[in-house]
Amino acid sequence: MFIGAGTVINVGTVVLGSALGVALGGRLPQRTRELVTQTLGLFTLVLGAYAVVDGLSPALSAEVGPNAGLLIVLGALLLGGILGAGVRLEDRLDALASRAGRRLTRAGGSAGRFAEGAVTATLVFCVGPLAILGSLSDGLGQGARLLVVKAVMDGFAAIAFSASFGIGVAASVVPLALYQGAWTLVGWGVGSFLSTGQVDALGAAGGVILLGLGVRLMGAQRIRVGDLLPALVFAPLLAWIVAVLR
Repeated sequence: MFIGAGTVINVGTVVLGSALGVALGGRLPQRTRELVTQTLGLFTLVLGAYAVVDGLSPALSAEVGPNAGLLIVLGALLLGGILGAGVRLEDRLDALASRAGRRLTRAGGSAGRFAEGAVTATLVFCVGPLAILGSLSDGLGQGARLLVVKAVMDGFAAIAFSASFGIGVAASVVPLALYQGAWTLVGWGVGSFLSTGQVDALGAAGGVILLGLGVRLMGAQRIRVGDLLPALVFAPLLAWIVAVLR
C-alpha cells in the first residue's frame, strides 16, 4: 500500500462507524445510550492503563534511568496542564467544535452535543501510542499494519460514540487525518524523529490522559482532559533533556 494508506483506512472506518451509529442511535433508548457511553468509558480506562504500562518501558528506562520515567510523565502532565489551562485549550476546542456544530447540524439540533462528540472522539482516536507509532511506521515505509488495527478499533468505537453523541463524532476525522498525516510526514521526511524511549514517554502521558477521559465518560468527574494535551509535546522533550543531562 502507498504511504498514508493507514490514515486513509482509519478515516474511512470512523466515517462508516459514525454513520452506522447515527442510524442505530435513534432506535436506542436513552438508558441504553448512556450505558454504551459508560461501557466505552470503562474500555477507555483499560486502553489508558495499557498505554501507561507499555510507555513505562525498558527502552525509556535505558534512556533516562530506572526511576525517572514516572517523574517525566508527571512533569509533562503538570507542565502540559498548566499551559493548556493557561490558554484555555479545552474551552477553545469546545468553541471550535460548537461553531462547526451550529453550521452542520439541522435546526433544532444540539450544537453542544455535537461538540461533546467531536472533542471526545478526537481525544480517543488521536491520543495513544498506536496513532504515533503506526503513523511513523507508515511514513517510514514499514507498512500500515498498526494503523489498520487501530482503524478497526476506532470504527467500533465510532459506532458506540455516535449512537450516544450523534453525527459530531464524524467531525473527528479532520483532526485525526491532520494529526496522523503529520506524523506520517515526519516518518517519511525525517526518519526516526523520536527515539523509542521518547515515543514511549509520549505514549505513557497519553495513557494517563485516556484514563482521565475514561473517568469523564463514565460520568464520575468531568476532568478537563483537553487542557492536558500539551503534555504530549512535553513528554518526549523532557525525556530527551533527562537523557542528555544523565
